[in-house]
Amino acid sequence: MTEGMTQGLPPFYRDPRPLSRETHADWRLLEGDAGFAADAAFVPIVAAEFARAGQSYPVVFAMPEAVPVAVLGLEQRNLFVRDGQWAEESYVPAYVRRYPFGFVATGEAGSFILAIDAGSDRVAEDGEGGLALFEAGEPAERTRQALAFCDAYQAESETTRAVVDALKAQDLLLERRADATLPDGRTFGLQGFQIVDAAKFAALDDATVLDWHKRGWLALVHFHLASLERFQTLIARQAQRTSEGMTQ
Repeated sequence: MTEGMTQGLPPFYRDPRPLSRETHADWRLLEGDAGFAADAAFVPIVAAEFARAGQSYPVVFAMPEAVPVAVLGLEQRNLFVRDGQWAEESYVPAYVRRYPFGFVATGEAGSFILAIDAGSDRVAEDGEGGLALFEAGEPAERTRQALAFCDAYQAESETTRAVVDALKAQDLLLERRADATLPDGRTFGLQGFQIVDAAKFAALDDATVLDWHKRGWLALVHFHLASLERFQTLIARQAQRTSEGMTQ
């Protein structure tokens, strides 16, 4: 399930490059849609998104690093993107909204720099279309917005890692797979993910419960467990797509 995150580049990114006012002075950001995410069966999310993401998708922990992800499909297809448009009623994860921007490590511990995916169709190295990334040698407004967004995302990623580490320390993560059979008989199997063991979670000692409550982590686990009901949403969407494909 974590192929895109463990074999080289993160999902979506083809050629991420640190932004430089010297190198990218003439680069521009073009208008675009969500077509880049059409084949994404899952995307990473951070702790602050568990509540909203869990209303639309199953939230699970992708192995081997237990990265929290929103499951978007039962095969290599995003069931929430059609003709480049994300389903209006569904939450769009921050990982998707920040693209084609992102952070890359500088090599120093805990240090990151704003980058852009040069392989994205939304990035132009020159021309007049779209928005400039730099103006008069300084980051343009859109670039400053991207920096602020990615900075907040990175900070929340650190909080998320602390939550995952706590779940591991309490031995609460349990490997699972999801199997589905559509009305037409087609079967799907989703594996390579973990969920919180509800029985062990309910048996946590009082001191841990109090500590996690103060940190807001108890609610995150409840959001995660409730989100597992959304697998039925995926099955229904998959059945609908399959039916549409058969009638075309």
